[in-house]
This record gives sequence, structure tokens and C-alpha cells, in this order.
Amino acid sequence: MEQKITEMIIHMSHSHGQIARIIDAERQVAVRMAQIIHSIPDADPDFDGTDGLIENTGRINKSVVAYLNSIADLEEAMAENLELVIKELKVQDEE
Repeated sequence: MEQKITEMIIHMSHSHGQIARIIDAERQVAVRMAQIIHSIPDADPDFDGTDGLIENTGRINKSVVAYLNSIADLEEAMAENLELVIKELKVQDEE
């Protein structure tokens, strides 16, 4: 039984590592977008009018929201997996 729990923990560890890599990639996109925004001049920027400005702002907001949602999904997955491991450990302690 301990071997199965150990294998589950190893598998979850690898899964969390892959999720973390994906989130890091999304973080890098969000950081780069923030750098681009920071480099935009404050005076008379040319965004193809108000429509272009709204469109670009929407894209940036979507990127930030996707990154934050990914972090939330990672936290939720880790909590669910940790809950299963703790339940298995409690069952083992009772035996």
C-alpha cells in the first residue's frame, strides 16, 4: 500500500511540475506584455484611434486573467491531490 501511495505522490509531483511550467510560460507572456505597455510613450501614442486602444487593452487584460486563472487551477489541483494523500495516510495510520 505504501508503494502505491509513493507512486501516486511521484506522479502528482510530475504533474504539478508540468503545470508549473505552463504557468511560468504564461507568466512570461504577461510580463512581456507589461514591459511593452511600460515602453509606450505617455504623450500622443498612436493606437489607431480609440478602437485600437480598447482592443489592445482587452488583449492584455485577457492575458493577465488567464495567468491568474492558471495559478488558481494549480492551487486547486494541488489541494485536491494533497487531500487524497492525507486521506490515504490517515487510513494507513488507523490500520
